[in-house]
Amino acid sequence: MEKVPMTLRGELKLRDELDRLLKLRPKISEAIAEARELGDLKENAEYHAAREEQGICEAQIRDIEYKLSVAQVIDVTKMDNTGKVIFGATVTLIDCDTEDEKTYQIVGDDEADIKSGLISVSSPIARGLIGKMEGDEVVISTPGGDRDFEIDSVQYI
Repeated sequence: MEKVPMTLRGELKLRDELDRLLKLRPKISEAIAEARELGDLKENAEYHAAREEQGICEAQIRDIEYKLSVAQVIDVTKMDNTGKVIFGATVTLIDCDTEDEKTYQIVGDDEADIKSGLISVSSPIARGLIGKMEGDEVVISTPGGDRDFEIDSVQYI
């Protein structure tokens, strides 16, 4: 089974969600038991809703448990910063054409949130940056065409 990279923050977020779902389990079972007492299960909307909620909850638990089982948690704060762009690094780029500055952290697929500056390790931008060094100029293919960037800084935070 191939390991999937994940930041420490991503692992903690998944564990918190798993804890929340595990605490929800008994409440759902209780709701099913109460709905069962109401009688005829064929026409019992409460029963069917509780069973559906149970199915969704169990599927989410299995999904999170699987993700955690294949996760390779990488904590870049424990590594020596060599200026090289690696998984988990926070990279500040300067657009060579516009001088605009953008900062991204390279994270696992499930953690990606472009609005928060978190880009997936499998995204075109991250793939273009991995292995490069602070000060390098890189050409990154974007949906709008090739763009030139300079890697202004690489932080392991």
